[in-house]
Amino acid sequence: MAPFTAEILGTMIMILLGNGVVANVVLKDTKGNNSGWMVITTAWAFAVFTGVLIAGPVSGAHLNPIVTLGLALIGKFNWNLVPSYILAQMIGAMLGAFLVWLSHKDHFAATEDENAKFACFSTSPAIKNNLSNLISEIIATFVLIFSIFYIAGPNLQIATDPNATIGLGTIGALPVAIVVWVIGLSLGGTTGYAINPARDLGPRIMHAILPIKGSSNWSYAWIPIVGPIIGASLAALLYLLLN
Repeated sequence: MAPFTAEILGTMIMILLGNGVVANVVLKDTKGNNSGWMVITTAWAFAVFTGVLIAGPVSGAHLNPIVTLGLALIGKFNWNLVPSYILAQMIGAMLGAFLVWLSHKDHFAATEDENAKFACFSTSPAIKNNLSNLISEIIATFVLIFSIFYIAGPNLQIATDPNATIGLGTIGALPVAIVVWVIGLSLGGTTGYAINPARDLGPRIMHAILPIKGSSNWSYAWIPIVGPIIGASLAALLYLLLN
């Protein structure tokens, strides 16, 4: 399996399970309806764990353009590979969102609340305030990426080979999942903690394409992209200053 394929599959499974738990909690007449934030944050953490297990041995399991960008910014990932990794992550996120819709199709049809249906795809703020929402995404992403740099630790070698697949590997699955879990529990209530542009944009595109009523909220879509980019850049800057 090629790294490109591994990133597609790992991201697809992560989104299927992560957005799948949202569907299970918010859509009408599911077995998990109204089971709450703890269920969502826990399952999202294990969704990341599962995606990393699948992609880790082959691609390093970035599953997130911001992880790819962050590693490149600190000189630990080849810039030549960045576009292909991000493309794979976007494809995987869109496929995962499609599978969530397919597996919950009857419950989407039974649910009248358009906001609940949209929540199964992308993030939106609890209180809309662009500056505050942007800051929330910056802080949450900073925590994720700065933690990942130290989870990877001294074994993370500089990628000089154009075919090198530098990343977390399978060994990073559990600690990264724990970091994602605590981010969700502690910081996720403001914006839904996108902390991953592909996780938000890919499913948002699918929401617009699939036969689902309601707005895809494109006016907000830039925040889950720009916020994580800034957060990752600040994490890389601090890491380089300290190391």
